[in-house]
Amino acid sequence: MLLPGYAPELNPVEGMWAHIKRSLANLAARPLSNLETLLRRRLKALQYRRAILDGFLAGTGLTLDRPD
Repeated sequence: MLLPGYAPELNPVEGMWAHIKRSLANLAARPLSNLETLLRRRLKALQYRRAILDGFLAGTGLTLDRPD
């Protein structure tokens, strides 16, 4: 399947970043290093939440097929 050059609705990473950004909506981190630390923690926490990660892929309507 050929994909268009720019198709954020087909990219599960876009859903992940939208999820992360919503969790940071009212954050006022002063130093940039604090923001980086918080982002790393949130991404690490997502790593262990398989259902949410699967949801990002499901939201695109795409599936992962194993190669033959």
